Amino acid sequence: MAQLPPGIRFITSFSRDQWYRAFIFSLTFLLYASFHLSRKPISIVKGELHKHCVGQVELDSYKEYAAQIQPVKKPFNASQCGWAPFDKSNYKQLLGALDYSFLCAYAVGMYLSGLIGERLPIRYYLTGGMLASGLFTAMFGLGYFYNVHNLWFYIMAQMSVKRFKVTQSPIANGLVQTTGWPSVVTCIGNWFGKGRRGLIMGVWNSHTSVGNILGSLIAAYWVSTCWGLSFVVPGVVVAVMGVVCFLFLIEHPKDVSCSCTPSSSSKSFLNGASRCRIQMPTLNAKENGKPQDPEVQHLLTDSENCSVSLSSSTVATGEGRHGTSAISFLGALRIPGVVEFSLCLLFAKLVSYTFLFWLPLYITNVEHLDAKRAGDLSTLFDVGGIFGGILAGLISDRLEKRASTCGMMLLLAAPTLYMFSAVSKMGLEATVVMLLISGALVNGPYALITTAVSADLGTHKSLKGNARALSTVTAIIDGTGSVGAALGPLLAGLISPSGWNNVFYMLMVADACALLLLLRLIQKELQCHADHSLFKEH
Repeated sequence: MAQLPPGIRFITSFSRDQWYRAFIFSLTFLLYASFHLSRKPISIVKGELHKHCVGQVELDSYKEYAAQIQPVKKPFNASQCGWAPFDKSNYKQLLGALDYSFLCAYAVGMYLSGLIGERLPIRYYLTGGMLASGLFTAMFGLGYFYNVHNLWFYIMAQMSVKRFKVTQSPIANGLVQTTGWPSVVTCIGNWFGKGRRGLIMGVWNSHTSVGNILGSLIAAYWVSTCWGLSFVVPGVVVAVMGVVCFLFLIEHPKDVSCSCTPSSSSKSFLNGASRCRIQMPTLNAKENGKPQDPEVQHLLTDSENCSVSLSSSTVATGEGRHGTSAISFLGALRIPGVVEFSLCLLFAKLVSYTFLFWLPLYITNVEHLDAKRAGDLSTLFDVGGIFGGILAGLISDRLEKRASTCGMMLLLAAPTLYMFSAVSKMGLEATVVMLLISGALVNGPYALITTAVSADLGTHKSLKGNARALSTVTAIIDGTGSVGAALGPLLAGLISPSGWNNVFYMLMVADACALLLLLRLIQKELQCHADHSLFKEH
């Protein structure tokens, strides 16, 4: 018998289940990367919406200026200070309001999205959201082609059809984009168990940074020539990925007769404070006559005594393990750890989204670069974020402490931000280094909380195996974080006129608040680790 070709040997070395999991991992990665790809253009285009005025020039000088920028054809009402109404001295406040309209709608919609997502098929729900998001992203770019110069056209929805085309984009787009995160996290949580979840989801969560990088590069390509295409092209990409989602997304392993969790060793994954409770679930399993399911291990203790089992403290989830009833909003809030991590994410996401929406403009002002080069340079922050998310997941799996990992990175992030504000004024090389380090430390906790922590809490022991809670828990955590995402860019727009240093002080305070909110959980994790060590000694 002839030897199989290397490629075929590689294919057959993996099981059918493993190939399906790899496919779902890659597909959901690309789907949510396209969502972030469509959010990035506004931060790149800001440098084009407002430029440093060249002042009044003589006719001959103006002709020279016009000749230099050919073959670019300027729209009728474009001024030398930018695009009205953002060409005035209060442009930072106006741009901040524009960010706020999108992010506020996103934050409000996220709470509803999780509840709706639990009750609808994920494939249909996500497909509809992606098609609508692509539509509204592209519509925002139509403001360029239709010469719309009224701020309210970009912020509030109007009654007439003409206004609807552009003005509903920020708010409507913010609402429809909330369909993405609860859907993809629920799907990936269905396919992957808790074993090495931090590392797996750390790698998977790099889709946010990949999407930001691609969005920056696409938007920067057209920003100086036709910024409307900086929105239209990402909108088309999201819509196309929505069609791909409809054609290929598999919501649950059982839909294709795959095992519900990947094969793993008999040693269950114990996370954080749960590691000191390994005897109690065993006793409960004996009482029930059933083996303990490693996929519903405790995440956090429900009392000050680490040895107390949570099995007696259950959350109302309707029909339970085999039922079809989704968890209520208040029921999800009662899961231990949801409130603390949600509030922590509020401040962590405030910092991350301030960078997302304002970093290119900051680089333009400090390094005196054009909008395209500033947009390209800002992608280094997201490159750092990729490594930060993976590192956070790897460390949290190794230490089995989610809260402590987040706290450690938040503790390092605050002084790093101060260094960034000082070092970035020393030259381009220093800015590059600090962008990478800041991106890793800022996005690490954000990535860990929105992925591995959300999935852990959504499959908490107190839910008694109700798999339909994951979307609601994810939406609560990310929705609360999105409140911070809405506040961050708004505060940056209000504070930046008094100096960029004040913006960095605001970000450092936010990081400190995020750390303070985790102190109780960190203390419990460390205390349980100490108690477990004492138990092993005796």
